Amino acid sequence: MTAIRQAELDALPVREALPELVSALDGHGAAVLCAPPGTGKTTLVPLVLAGLVGGGPRRRVVVAEPRRIAARAAARRMAWLLGEQVGGSVGFTVRGERVAGPGTVVEVVTTGVLLQRLQRDQELSGVDVVILDECHERHLDADTVAAFLLDVRETLRPELRLVAASATTDAAGWARVLGHGRPGGAPVVTAAGVSYPVETVWAPPARPVRPPHGMRVDPAQLTHVASVVRRALAERSGDVLCFLPGVGELARVAGQLGGVDAEVLQIHGRAPAAVQDAALAPSAHRRVILATAVAESSLTVPGVRVVVDSGLAREPRVDHARGLGALATVRASRAAGRQRAGRAGREAPGAVYRCWSQAEDGRLPAFPSPEIRIADLAQFALQAACWGDPDAAGLALPDPPPAGAMAAAREVLVAVGAVTPDGRATPRGVGMSRLGLHPRLARALLDGAAAVGPRRAAELVALLSEEPPREYGDDLAAAWRRARAGGDAYATRWRAEATRLRRSAATPAGPSTPTLSEPEAAAPLPGREAASRRAVGAPAPDLRACGAGGADGSAAPATAAGAVSGDDAAAGLVAALAFPERVAKAKGEGAFLMASGTAAELGDGSRLRSAPWLAVAVADRGPHSASARVRLGAVLDEDTARAAAAHLLASGDEVRWEDGDVAARATHRLGAIALAVRPLKNPDPALVRAALLEGLRSDGLGLLRWTPDARALRARLGFLHRTLGGAWPDVADDGALLARADDWLEPELSRARRRADLARIDAGQALNRLLPWATGEAARLDELAPERIEVPSGSRIRLDYSAEHGQPVLAVKLQELFGLAETPRVAGVPVLVHLLSPAGRPAAVTADLASFWQGGYLAVRAELRGRYPKHPWPQDPATAEPTRHTNARLRR
Repeated sequence: MTAIRQAELDALPVREALPELVSALDGHGAAVLCAPPGTGKTTLVPLVLAGLVGGGPRRRVVVAEPRRIAARAAARRMAWLLGEQVGGSVGFTVRGERVAGPGTVVEVVTTGVLLQRLQRDQELSGVDVVILDECHERHLDADTVAAFLLDVRETLRPELRLVAASATTDAAGWARVLGHGRPGGAPVVTAAGVSYPVETVWAPPARPVRPPHGMRVDPAQLTHVASVVRRALAERSGDVLCFLPGVGELARVAGQLGGVDAEVLQIHGRAPAAVQDAALAPSAHRRVILATAVAESSLTVPGVRVVVDSGLAREPRVDHARGLGALATVRASRAAGRQRAGRAGREAPGAVYRCWSQAEDGRLPAFPSPEIRIADLAQFALQAACWGDPDAAGLALPDPPPAGAMAAAREVLVAVGAVTPDGRATPRGVGMSRLGLHPRLARALLDGAAAVGPRRAAELVALLSEEPPREYGDDLAAAWRRARAGGDAYATRWRAEATRLRRSAATPAGPSTPTLSEPEAAAPLPGREAASRRAVGAPAPDLRACGAGGADGSAAPATAAGAVSGDDAAAGLVAALAFPERVAKAKGEGAFLMASGTAAELGDGSRLRSAPWLAVAVADRGPHSASARVRLGAVLDEDTARAAAAHLLASGDEVRWEDGDVAARATHRLGAIALAVRPLKNPDPALVRAALLEGLRSDGLGLLRWTPDARALRARLGFLHRTLGGAWPDVADDGALLARADDWLEPELSRARRRADLARIDAGQALNRLLPWATGEAARLDELAPERIEVPSGSRIRLDYSAEHGQPVLAVKLQELFGLAETPRVAGVPVLVHLLSPAGRPAAVTADLASFWQGGYLAVRAELRGRYPKHPWPQDPATAEPTRHTNARLRR
């Protein structure tokens, strides 16, 4: 054992703030620590609070990190400072790996591990201090852990001490959360850091690149980033740290850096431990370190003098293609940009090359969005339900969960049997919550293990939890075989995850998972209401018809009727259990209809194209595409589809408007997929009426019989509604008329059975029912909006009320209005007079006859008298005799 490295400990700037932090914890029990990167907040603070250095009382400290790589690195760094190996006084636990012993005082864990530990032991027995590191990143697990810990302090362990630590954070917001109602909130302790100036170099692409979409990044953007790395190597000294959004982008940029005079390393959460150690250790050779966001704040990378920032990041979103939470590529926030740039000034003056323009920088979001606002909340909702607060209403969260996302999450949880309809966790749900999986995949693991055996179910769920590389193909069973035989990095990670899941499926934590044919008994829930609340069990689907059993040699469950044989059948079953709404029936070669109602297609050459049924695990759809493209799926049979998606089975009479008429049939459906259909001879009249109304909404009121008189009546009523309102109904809008179908289309509508019956309904006669008979106003219809108006010649001319927002139109030959000084009015509105030539062609339009006779008439007379010499064109039309006839006829 080496002696404690006291000189290194004394050099950490955070030591100046430690007395204030200890005092704050002694007085308030919680504090917010703001300390820049490199100050020692992740390493020295836990050692001091644990009493391992500085001479304080010995306490057990748990440090929660958002990432596995950060947890391992922090534990190694603290152990090195103590002169020990990891697993002694300092240990770590991440998913699938634990290095700790009986003497471990400081344990570094991921927030996911701490969340699981809280669900098993909400008191955190034996733990004295919890440090939530990098809380500014606002990961959902970290926010949830903070809320649970505050609940524990409030109700069970007021002596438990909490520290929210971050390089840059909303200190006031976290102080308010940790204060939990106390005046002024929790104390905020600030530590000064040592930083050097960092020069900013703006390096936008010479040509525009496509913005990120989903997980996709324009290859031209990555080529540009690689060129900026080469430029930085030529212009600057020291190691180069390049930030990229994901593992795929790291590999593509690394491939374009061949021949550079530097060692190229890739650092990310899935990188092998040896690679991570190499990146985090000093080196005598110049390096280019390509990193994801793990290097923003959680890790110290020595030797870096230059940062190249792609300006891209990955944020959680709901992946509607898979029904799971996923990551999407977005523009990194300005806060992330500052964090990344600061990496160049940790040890000496440096430079940051930003792969965007200075003008763009001002348009970037100020901070990354908290996960709780944008992520899939199914796992969070299950954790909250298991804690005893299904709506999360009583949790002290920095941001409340969106109501819509929580409702969608509950639908998923009810469907997989994890919660009851009112949101309370079932014993099955409690078991699911402890698997470290999305509830969909937890359902596939537990139910699939009973049907295909724990090993096969675990291997398939591991494939679904981290989508295989594209080169593995679109056939889940074939990808499974390739992973089993493969030696690539993905296969290595897959085997480790499959091993973990197999142990979980064979011996699930908490209440034992019931057999698939038996209802679950109620069992106590963990959480703050464990003493008073009990969950109602929800039975899992009965999959005995699909077969079950251990092709891997394990004992078949008691419910097994026989083993599922072959990779294809097992893959189809497990995928269908995870995504029951995406079981799909073939419509034609390569075309399918999913139970959700979405069409799906397979690529040319896929061996799945001839499958009668398909379990779609991954699909995406372009913004202008009618069908989704299947990216990963498995062959399925109808019996398995029915069993896996049993909650979508429904039988009943369907009467709907389809292809322009009423279609009535008795159906048995699996979601949108019709399994059996037969014509319905005597459909329910109420369903028929609803279908006919739907037809009128979709195809329009033109389905009724509209005579010219009916159309004229509708126009007249529309005019009165616009002009007078009151009792006069709105008949111009189809939607308004259909909303009052009971008032004007009955009894004819209820007697109709098909489209032809609608065509027999006289719309004009029906509209008369809407007139305001009760008030007596209906009797004034011809007075207020006359169908015809008598002009000075004695002719009765029809008025046109069809202009939607205009005046009534009177189209009349000019000579018939001689002697009429004022414009006629209808309901107080002057009509718009279309003055016609003797041949009936438009000559002028006016709403002011008096003005027309004085001015406009002379111009019209000059133009038309030569064309129509047989008709009268008097100098003074105001005193002339109105007529329909020629001069000769007038002289008789």
